[in-house]
Amino acid sequence: MRVLKQMSEFDEVIQSGLVLVDFYADWCGPCKMLAPVLAELAEEYKDTATIVKLNVDDLGEVAQRYGILSIPTLLVFKEGQLKEKVVGYQPKPALNQLIERNR
Repeated sequence: MRVLKQMSEFDEVIQSGLVLVDFYADWCGPCKMLAPVLAELAEEYKDTATIVKLNVDDLGEVAQRYGILSIPTLLVFKEGQLKEKVVGYQPKPALNQLIERNR
């Protein structure tokens, strides 16, 4: 699972296909709980969806652009369009549903 390091990288990755972006921080407990779940999903959906991480401490301007006030926050993009926003830790079945309903 890729960690985005630059705004241009974020803008590029969300433009094609289904992309789930995890807005997180290293000091965030729920973010740490979510990480292994997202790693599993990244492997399971590697052919149909892209799952990436974005550290809000490194790319605060992207977090501001999308009104990220709490972390973890997950944004789902399809072909560059924001489709859904989910805030807080989510169990794997809920994340499976999130991906499936936006495919």
